Amino acid sequence: MDILRASEPTPASWRHVSLALGNFDGVHLGHQSVLDAARETGAQLGAPLAVAVFEPHPRTYFHPDSPPFRLQSPAQRSRALSAYGIERVFEIGFTQDLAAMTPEAFARQILQERIGARSVAVGLDFRYGRDRSGDANRLRADGPHHGFAVRVVDTVDDYAAAGEYKVSSSTIREAIKAGDMKKARALLSRPWAIEGVVGPGQQRGRTINFPTANLRLGAYVRPCFGVYAVQIDVGDGLLRPGIANCGLRPTVSGDQEPLLEAHIFDFDSDLYGRRIEVSLIDFIRPELKFDSFQALTAQIIQDAQAARRALT
Repeated sequence: MDILRASEPTPASWRHVSLALGNFDGVHLGHQSVLDAARETGAQLGAPLAVAVFEPHPRTYFHPDSPPFRLQSPAQRSRALSAYGIERVFEIGFTQDLAAMTPEAFARQILQERIGARSVAVGLDFRYGRDRSGDANRLRADGPHHGFAVRVVDTVDDYAAAGEYKVSSSTIREAIKAGDMKKARALLSRPWAIEGVVGPGQQRGRTINFPTANLRLGAYVRPCFGVYAVQIDVGDGLLRPGIANCGLRPTVSGDQEPLLEAHIFDFDSDLYGRRIEVSLIDFIRPELKFDSFQALTAQIIQDAQAARRALT
């Protein structure tokens, strides 16, 4: 995949695209319907398919002190888009100047002049321009004046995999906060995963033959604290079964910042400094405080058995 950063000029070969426009945090079923619409329109027009994303996320810009909410890192989003057949991504830098643009200026300066879009696909709830004053219908009305057609994709709520749930990033965040990983997986079309560089820990797990790879959660939405059955990619593309605890570790430390501690079954290799991705498959139990490390150890053995069953 090729990514055109906000500071880079647009090559002539990147212009005249069929564009899918949005934040695409999660690249969930709703986002995929926008991508499908852009692909279909591009095929009709003979225009190459591309995606435009905002970075940083507008919510981060307007509410920098809000709780972490991201479903994906930018790298995970790029991989998900690439897996969906996207080869070109425009990065739209979300700056003070962009936030102050009128809807008309955004359509003209960004979509027409910078990208040179032939068509633009957005979701029905898309908002843009100063004070979020532009919406999908405004864009559809303004598009022809700036040389591009607009296709608005309605809310996705009838996918068989999603059941009766409205497909949105907010719905997925709430599922993750509740520990409902099956619902999150249905709406994302893949397990929800946390990626990061393995950092040092207290190495207590090694004393009971349960060494863990420890990840800080950073900008990710906070999942329900507790124990999960997981699959772990240590960087080689293989998914290894395991178990993870996400939370503040009240029995051994009482951290103020949550940590994801992942143990890979039947695996013995030093992962410090390695970038890994942990997919949360199923919720086993909430985080608890035990009276002793021995009681915690006994529970970990039971949890590991439950995780193996969940992954089988």
